[in-house]
Amino acid sequence: MAKNKPAPLKRRLIRAGKRTRRAPMWVIIKTRGKIRGSIKQRSWRRQRIKP
Repeated sequence: MAKNKPAPLKRRLIRAGKRTRRAPMWVIIKTRGKIRGSIKQRSWRRQRIKP
């Protein structure tokens, strides 16, 4: 990927980075560990973002 990115792509990457966070600790405790990650969790290696 280029060093200088266009603004829309940068915004998309930032949004995707925020989505990959795990579920908050209180959610994991409340569901007794049944829900651990987010549905939209993504690994940079496995799944690409549409440009």
